[in-house]
Amino acid sequence: MSTKERVSEEVLLSEETVKQKEIVLFNDEVNTFEHVIQTLISACDHTPEQAEQCSLIVHYNGKCTVKTGEYEDLKPRCSKLLQAGLSAEII
Repeated sequence: MSTKERVSEEVLLSEETVKQKEIVLFNDEVNTFEHVIQTLISACDHTPEQAEQCSLIVHYNGKCTVKTGEYEDLKPRCSKLLQAGLSAEII
């Protein structure tokens, strides 16, 4: 008689939790739609359509999340928005 041996292996999955942050763009009465759109394209790598949609959301809702990611990636992008005269913050 043979003995069958069952071997069970536990596979441990290691999950790396990365805290996602957001750049929120706020509405103002100073900047034109064109300026906001061009700035989002250059600072946040938006497509023209995406930048236009975000600018409309900001206009009608007062704010919009324009980029999500790790803080290290968002910090220079937010700085570009601020240097262009837009009102934004990382939350």
